[in-house]
Amino acid sequence: MTDKKSLSYADCGVDIDAGNAFVGRIKKAVNSTMRPEVLSGLGGFGGLFKPDFSDMEEPVLVSGTDGVGTKLLLLQEYDKPHVAGIDAVAMCVNDLAALGATPLFFLDYLATGKLAGEKLAGVVEGIADACNTCECSLVGGETAEMPGMYAPGHYDIGGFCVGVVDKPKMVDGSKITAGDIIVGVASNGPHSNGFSMVRKLLELGEADLPRDVLSDGRKAVEGVLAPTRLYVPAVNALMRSDADIHGFSHITGGGMFDNFERLLTDELAVTIDVSAWPVPPVFEYLLGFADVARDERYRTFNMGIGFAVVLPEKEAEKVEAVLKEAGETTYRIGHIHARDGEAVTLID
Repeated sequence: MTDKKSLSYADCGVDIDAGNAFVGRIKKAVNSTMRPEVLSGLGGFGGLFKPDFSDMEEPVLVSGTDGVGTKLLLLQEYDKPHVAGIDAVAMCVNDLAALGATPLFFLDYLATGKLAGEKLAGVVEGIADACNTCECSLVGGETAEMPGMYAPGHYDIGGFCVGVVDKPKMVDGSKITAGDIIVGVASNGPHSNGFSMVRKLLELGEADLPRDVLSDGRKAVEGVLAPTRLYVPAVNALMRSDADIHGFSHITGGGMFDNFERLLTDELAVTIDVSAWPVPPVFEYLLGFADVARDERYRTFNMGIGFAVVLPEKEAEKVEAVLKEAGETTYRIGHIHARDGEAVTLID
């Protein structure tokens, strides 16, 4: 009988011991996010969360999931795993915030070809930092080592979040009416949207991100790959105030067009004045490499506005004061009116 070759899982490219060591490495970051409602520690089969909604009339759970998209390719190229972690959280919790919901807990799915502990720990530490900012617990996740699925040094990440909102206070856009105005909240840059175009623009312009400098003096790599802004603290502050909010919009994929249209009934439309806020230098830099039509720019990118509040004009000063106190920069960017044509119109 021919002797058989001995084989272990490690010989196949999967190192269980390295995986266990990785879990040990990230425990401190994960534990730093724990709310009192969390009953389980890291490493169990599931995350346990015992909620107390006694202060709510009608609690409604809100869930969301998202990833970082092709921005990951640049984050990997320029070794910014911490930003990838922040982005994974932000893209989920900002969607929940658009309903006025507070995030409760978050889970991640992190996949790679070969477990590189230091780099992937940086991703989890970014997740933990973002969760702490939003008072959201990282209750678990999955780190999958899959040889052959990913190029060397590459990884992918998905995020999953559950939050809660009291139904009588939920901001679902149903109160939006003609005459309302829109207060836009500044973004950090492209966030995690439009990076297939970002990468093409950089290619066409033969850009050198580490050496190129934006008009504000920052290195281009810092502007292009800035982490997605976390709007949860600002939205929480608004929800605690007595402001009359009619709608929220997370300006994510689809830009100014899709993310306002989804709020509107067939009878209402929005006009956005794109001259109402300065276009950040990072967009001037990127869009200097090719001729991109105006509407295409504002459908692909947030162009400097990452979140928006729809409200009666008499509430504007109050809301702007709350947002300023929360550290946000705001602009009055548009208004709601009866529809007579397109749902969203840009003027400048």
